[in-house]
Amino acid sequence: MFKYCSLYSGSSGNCFFIQSDNTKLLIDAGVSCKKIVTSLSNLNVDINDINAILVTHEHIDHTKGLSAISNKYNIPIYLNAKTFAALNDMSNKINIDHIILFKTTERFKIGDLYVSSFPIPHDAADPCGFNIYCNNKKISVATDIGYVSEKLLEYLKHSNSILLESNYDPEILKYSSYPYLLKKRISGNTGHLSNEIAGKTLATLYNFGLSNAILIHLSKENNFPELAYQTILNEVLNCNNFSLDIAPRNSTSKIFDVT
Repeated sequence: MFKYCSLYSGSSGNCFFIQSDNTKLLIDAGVSCKKIVTSLSNLNVDINDINAILVTHEHIDHTKGLSAISNKYNIPIYLNAKTFAALNDMSNKINIDHIILFKTTERFKIGDLYVSSFPIPHDAADPCGFNIYCNNKKISVATDIGYVSEKLLEYLKHSNSILLESNYDPEILKYSSYPYLLKKRISGNTGHLSNEIAGKTLATLYNFGLSNAILIHLSKENNFPELAYQTILNEVLNCNNFSLDIAPRNSTSKIFDVT
């Protein structure tokens, strides 16, 4: 068994769930402890069975519930040193015994899952994505991406499934009420990923074995789920037997089985 889903996804909070036969992981904890516990319960997953939380970067929409859920349920937190330091006051609230530091690109094992992190271009201290392996299958989690470099593509190649950011549509962003500097940040090389680039990325990865993608971290103000879906679909029209879904903002997605 190798399954995953999105619990919450978007600028207001992100949290993803990955499960194998013997191991259960959370990627980020950007909503309240209560919301995460409730979402897991709806999946018939006991929060006490979570083996670890992996952290992509320190921004609040990825770490809001981190200290509360780790302290209350004694869950180890895996993150790199710069991200831990960038948590500032929150780092002082986390039981230091729960902190496990890794170096970006380092490979480590949690239960029966192998995990390796990779660098992400985003305006955070040391942001990363994750490749998670089980039974010769690979799930990638790649969110908050300013642009997709050849190096990043190398990390994502040979993924069977991916949770990939599809944050904004350039035309909607252009005419949104956001101030100019924020628009520039979002569309910049350390900001977020547009629908079109997400689609082109998936089309490329399809040639390296990708069969399923779930679009994550859609902007509430600068995107629409239907638009993101259609934009990506236009890029992967020739990809046979390819499954595409969108993570809901405030509810759990369906569970995807990596086979």
